[in-house]
Amino acid sequence: MASVLPGGRISAFGAGKERIGLVLVVNLDRQPCRLRRTMRELGRFRTFDGASLASLAQRFAAVDARDGRAVAATADVDPTYLLSHQLHVQPSARLEECFGADEPIRMTRQEVAVARSHIEVWKAVASGPHDHVLILEDDVWFRPGAAAAVDRGWRAAWERHRADGGPHLLYLSYADAGKSAERADRCDALFRPVRGLWFLSGYVLSREGAEMLLRAMPVVGPVDMWMNFQFEPLGALALASPAILQRMDVGSDNAHSILPYLARAGIVDAHLAPVPRRARSNPVLAWTACGEREGLAMALSMLGLRVRAFDGNEPAIQAAELPDLLDAFDALVDAPLATCALSDAIGRPDVRFVLEGHAPARHGVAADRLPPGSTAILPPLDSDAGRWRLICDLLGVEPPPHIFPVGPPRCWRLFRDDRKANGLSVSAPPRRAPPVDESPWAMPPGSDWLPSAPPERSGPARGERLVHAPMTAATPQFPGRVETFPGNLATFERDGLVHGADGARLVLDAAADGTKPFRSGAFASPRPHGHGHFEAEIKAARGPGLVTGFFLHRAFPRQEIDIEITGDDTRRMLTNVYFNPGDDGTAMDYGYRGSPCRIDLGFDAAADFHHFAIDWRPGRITWLVDGRNVHQRVSWDPTPIPHLPMRLHGNLWAPRSRDLAGRIEEGLLPATATFRNVSIWT
Repeated sequence: MASVLPGGRISAFGAGKERIGLVLVVNLDRQPCRLRRTMRELGRFRTFDGASLASLAQRFAAVDARDGRAVAATADVDPTYLLSHQLHVQPSARLEECFGADEPIRMTRQEVAVARSHIEVWKAVASGPHDHVLILEDDVWFRPGAAAAVDRGWRAAWERHRADGGPHLLYLSYADAGKSAERADRCDALFRPVRGLWFLSGYVLSREGAEMLLRAMPVVGPVDMWMNFQFEPLGALALASPAILQRMDVGSDNAHSILPYLARAGIVDAHLAPVPRRARSNPVLAWTACGEREGLAMALSMLGLRVRAFDGNEPAIQAAELPDLLDAFDALVDAPLATCALSDAIGRPDVRFVLEGHAPARHGVAADRLPPGSTAILPPLDSDAGRWRLICDLLGVEPPPHIFPVGPPRCWRLFRDDRKANGLSVSAPPRRAPPVDESPWAMPPGSDWLPSAPPERSGPARGERLVHAPMTAATPQFPGRVETFPGNLATFERDGLVHGADGARLVLDAAADGTKPFRSGAFASPRPHGHGHFEAEIKAARGPGLVTGFFLHRAFPRQEIDIEITGDDTRRMLTNVYFNPGDDGTAMDYGYRGSPCRIDLGFDAAADFHHFAIDWRPGRITWLVDGRNVHQRVSWDPTPIPHLPMRLHGNLWAPRSRDLAGRIEEGLLPATATFRNVSIWT
């Protein structure tokens, strides 16, 4: 309703030296609706001389994170910043304790794009004819009383900086960083911020202020954080309270680099990305140049498609087989189609074709045979924007805010369907698994996935031992963790990890204070490891609501291979796999259930030590207990196999959900899980 009511006159805007002469609205080309809404909001107000405030507004094209060239490395932005920069704006003893002030953090592509957008605006202000310009992002609205608040603040700012030709930087919109912002020289209208303001949704910048910001570059880290370091040289001011607010009904695909650290510290307790629905796409048939890496298959997977890749030397797929394949998978890459199958596919109006430049003739597919309106021919060398745009235009989807992937080595068989090739039975023993994620990277529920019977009873051979720790004393090979994760009712603390003659004891107990009701212990390898053999002797914790974990994990993209023993059922072991596609650094974190399966152990894992191991190889994961193979997964059983390096972890935690392990009974605490002889082999 507020957007249709007149907002009043704001005398700070209009012609004249002591007024704001221009409004620049930063807006993405693909979001015209947001621009129209912002222009309607500006149209509610009148300037000093009675004109519509919208008449002073001009659109400024934002840099799009989905355009790889636009967010490529430049001298304007340093994408790596330190946690100390974040702590300067919003101090947090917990964050600093968990990671240390010198922890390096890498900006997301969205953060780089936002920074580049504001930098380009500063360049326009510095070279433009206006002494003062209001810079607005396109998701704002003016709160009731905004006109009077802006005028009061503008007059007070001019009085303070009359000798400088007016204020160089005035925040009309901001968020107080955890209510910890330092404010100096307060008056009824405004204050001088020392530090502690987030957001750049609405701020007035002078021509000289823009020049000062440009001289201070590069922007290091998120631009709203970096601006806090420019407050003093610019003599920054802010309204006593924000007159302009961000809309809450506008969606955003921005990703924030600090969020994973806040989640691991237990400061926020939420998943960092929503669980996606399965992508609804036309069937895709794609053929590659058969290079050493599978970037095209990975790219299609990142778009939310279930991708099955072929080596090309399989038996030819006949026309009668193709419909069933395209029911289970959204995209087939390098499929050896029989001539009749290819002809049928070309005759189907719903099928889309992707052909990588210089695809070899052995595929039997020629570009001139494919329907032009349903085909994308990819350039052979362009590694980012060109390929994304061609594929996404063909499929009618937006390009993702990620660089086009290089992909895994072809020999790792990441997207092969190896369930039957290895003699594994999809409908083997009657051990029905819990529900799996309904994500684009798990077989559809209709496939009736069941845990596969292991083809071997003895474990695979190990290679060279890289790491071994008895865990009887503190070791740099597996240092303690001071953090947590979403869904965990406990924070991991230093005193929750106790070394002794029997190994490393992880102790979970009630917490006297803090953000979570329990504290516990955890350890992890300091660096990630690729494929290998990971083992430990473990005595699990007993008691409802407890989970003893031994697992491999990584973020960006999230991938995980688990052994978990729930304290309410210590005679069974839960195995799990989480898969998200992308190269290292891709911010994908979908899935909250994974693809779990419970395995009968034949003994009580809380009564004594037993030997648990994960053998992770390209295209296959094997779980072993006391040297015996108890479970195995291959690709698409029911997910692809994680392929990127992961850290090895051990922990004792308390799940928020009661479905996993029951409800914790505080009268049974403290509870202990013990680990010893942790090793990593090639």
